[in-house]
Amino acid sequence: MDCKPYLRAHADELIESLAALIRIPSVEGTPEDGAPYGREVARCLRETLALCEKLGFRTGNMDHRVGWCEYGEGEEMIAVLGHLDVVPAGDGWSEAEPFSGEVKNGRIYGRGAMDDKGPVVAAIYALAALKDAGFAPARRIRILFGTNEETGCGDMAWYREHGGEKPVMGFTPDGEYPVINGEKGILNGTFARCLHQTGAYRLTRFEGGTASNVVPAYAVAELQCPADAAGRITGEKITVTPIKGGIRVEAQGVSAHGSTPEQGENALGQLALALTQLPLGGELAECMAFLAGRIGMETRGESLGLAMRDEVSGELTVNLGTAAFADETLSLTFSIRYPVTKTYDEVYPRMTRAFTLGGFTETGMHHDAALYLPPESELVRKLCAVYEAATGEKAGPKSIGGGTYAKSMPNLVAFGPIFPGDEVREHQPDEYMLVERLLQNAEIIAAAMYELAK
Repeated sequence: MDCKPYLRAHADELIESLAALIRIPSVEGTPEDGAPYGREVARCLRETLALCEKLGFRTGNMDHRVGWCEYGEGEEMIAVLGHLDVVPAGDGWSEAEPFSGEVKNGRIYGRGAMDDKGPVVAAIYALAALKDAGFAPARRIRILFGTNEETGCGDMAWYREHGGEKPVMGFTPDGEYPVINGEKGILNGTFARCLHQTGAYRLTRFEGGTASNVVPAYAVAELQCPADAAGRITGEKITVTPIKGGIRVEAQGVSAHGSTPEQGENALGQLALALTQLPLGGELAECMAFLAGRIGMETRGESLGLAMRDEVSGELTVNLGTAAFADETLSLTFSIRYPVTKTYDEVYPRMTRAFTLGGFTETGMHHDAALYLPPESELVRKLCAVYEAATGEKAGPKSIGGGTYAKSMPNLVAFGPIFPGDEVREHQPDEYMLVERLLQNAEIIAAAMYELAK
């Protein structure tokens, strides 16, 4: 079934619909009545469902946590799962404002353009194209709209626990093409250490990062210390500024997704290494030595005793995502991605042992088990065939370190929206999606819906 004519004819409408959603800053906020993940997230869900109703679909809203639109009849259901929440804007935007939805030079800019509002809107119009063509699916097609993917997937856990229908199969356009059939296990943890500071150097500020799954591009520390301390620190990406009673130390890094920390440069690691050049004392010296020596700029957890790999998905990775210092307590968040053939029981004890030795105590932990579907499974085979037909390129499944939405629902894999070789701007400044790629995604999603539901 050729959905391209409909999608090309409605391209302007699709782009404007996406821009309208990008303009809603749907970063997780303070819970309130009717908005469990914050007012703007709930508003984005309402606007998305209004779009679906305008296009003639049945819709549902489950406690403002998960919404859905649906087309077709039948006892069985196939699903396309996307999310409307986004990570914070962060710094470094130059091409457009982060919540503008601006279109220029064939690109649409803004948080969510690629991750994941763009693919969600592409899926809505793909379903509209099938409806316009008169397609009568043997299985109902449901697009699920999540609102808490970036900060824990509590939305889909709630959906499953409160009677939300599970699909017989489906996909999430929240990864890469051709098909992601393996996803590493994820441990997102928070660790804290209270510092009983002594000596001439006293830490008053240590912070950086926006989320555990983002490599921080900037970090800053302030210390009360002797006036000559500024001359003790050197580093290419380190700036030291005298302040009243001490110094401010700033570190510049390079942002990247937390699943591929080796593609970035961790500013918090840079900062810890810089501070170890000072003659710190007591627990502050111990703490910085741990951060610099056991973590530093490493991304594979070698010095933490976590290094491991498999042939399917490669190396374990570690990302130090955020740091905050308040009430003499340093809190850190980490994202650890372990290979698909390894287990929680192999990783967690090693991690806690390392941080305990560093004087840190676990204060929070979220675990997503690894996902793996064999290449010969029906879902993987059909999606590979759709991709090959659409692109003319040979499709083979792949494993990744990123945790996609596929983990939050049984019988799903990640399928798109990123094509091999394309620039990846999700979770980074100037996030964008090529308009042409957006339309291509809509065409491929329509074809995949057709093949899974016919």
